[in-house]
Amino acid sequence: MNGFPLLSTLTWLPIIGGLLVLALARNNDTLPKQVALGTSIVTFAISTLLWQPARFATADMQFEEFLPWISSFNVNYHLGVDGISMPLILLTTFMTVLVIVAGWEVIKHKVAQYMASFLIMEGIMIGVFSALDAMLFYVFWEAMLIPMFIIIGIWGGPRRVYATIKFFLYTFLGSVFMLISLIYLYLQSGSYGILDFHALGLGLREQQLIFISFLLAFAVKIPMFPVHTWLPDAHVEAPTGGSVILAAIMLKMGGYGFLRFSLPVTPDASMTLDWLVILLSLIAVVYIGFVALVQQDMKKLIAYSSIAHMGFVTLGLFIPFAIYRNTGGLSGALLGMEGGMVQMISHGLISGALFLCVGVLYDRVHSRQINDYGGVVNTMPKFAAFMVLFALANAGLPGTSGFVGEFMVIISTFKADFWFAFLAATTLILGAAYMLWLVKRVIFGEIANDNVAALSDINTREFVVLGILAVSVLLLGVWPAPLVEVMHGTFENLLNHMMQSKL
Repeated sequence: MNGFPLLSTLTWLPIIGGLLVLALARNNDTLPKQVALGTSIVTFAISTLLWQPARFATADMQFEEFLPWISSFNVNYHLGVDGISMPLILLTTFMTVLVIVAGWEVIKHKVAQYMASFLIMEGIMIGVFSALDAMLFYVFWEAMLIPMFIIIGIWGGPRRVYATIKFFLYTFLGSVFMLISLIYLYLQSGSYGILDFHALGLGLREQQLIFISFLLAFAVKIPMFPVHTWLPDAHVEAPTGGSVILAAIMLKMGGYGFLRFSLPVTPDASMTLDWLVILLSLIAVVYIGFVALVQQDMKKLIAYSSIAHMGFVTLGLFIPFAIYRNTGGLSGALLGMEGGMVQMISHGLISGALFLCVGVLYDRVHSRQINDYGGVVNTMPKFAAFMVLFALANAGLPGTSGFVGEFMVIISTFKADFWFAFLAATTLILGAAYMLWLVKRVIFGEIANDNVAALSDINTREFVVLGILAVSVLLLGVWPAPLVEVMHGTFENLLNHMMQSKL
């Protein structure tokens, strides 16, 4: 381990902070909240030290740490980040601060335990994004389920037990297949090093079986059609903070898994089975968009919207194979992959903001049903401005982050097949349809009932949280270059690795 252990600090500081918050759990909730907020802010501040664009001009892993762990099985405590994982770590630390601030006055029951759960989960998620040892990755990947299981199970809605069990079973069973593949790769390479897996020369049959096992694990996490049904239930029953982290960070781990394992470890299988991922992605974009259009629960609508938008991520990641097969070249392939990554970051900001908006209304009216609202702009003009902005960003309005990633993926998809691009572009129509329909029924019009008439506008705490997210969405929308540049070298190297045996 050379130099300051930055990644270990980011991983273990929030976990230790969470345990400290648990130790401070008393009748007085103020001190645990202050410690939780302080820990999250310090973690975010430290994470900004990762943003060193010059270091990420190369595809090499940065800030590496290496210590032996289980020597008999060649399992090591090996951490490192590249242009793919670094932005996701920053997104994790950023959103955790906002979630803790958002729950400051809302959570009344077991406050310390609530704050500690998010801190511990933050550290575990950072561990997932920085692990370069497959067994260490798997430990973090599975451990992440525990705090989210607790968050939904304790602070969730009336059907929280059903939602937590469904969430746990889906994600855990998918991960079992991944574990089998990791053990097989260890037996072939003699190491659990993820970068060692990348260097393996596996046969096509081996790759296809490993690819399918990875697909089962990562498709559930994204989630892709048809293993998406756990997500709406989890979102509806989860408290606002749980929904924010679930949508903003946890779903991105499926996309990250494809980038870290499926594409570099099984490139030949990825090319032969790309049609399956592209098909499922387009079904998610089109079919799930129609499903979102008929939802009456605001959280369910946003949850289905998340599934549709994450379809762009998987489409962008696998479209290079279709481009190569149909054109014989790679023109536009890199644009699609980088667009998928931009979409992951953008969706994390926008979906998190929309769930926070729903939480603001639910805290006041205790209902998520669209029919229970109407004319909110008359009593909550500041809130209405934020919700309209985030709704338009979710629909892909130019000038917002929601437009950038989708536009990059659609342009890249045109290089592969016109009809792929046509189907993908339907999200611009469907997204506008269900988001504008939501805004029309909830925000605009005459005051619908006495509950809406009695609403008070957002307070300073809520304004700050939504304002920070609004600035982030607009900034990424008009100036995505820093994010694209920091990941460019990594994606260029990954694309070359993927196509090495094809060129």
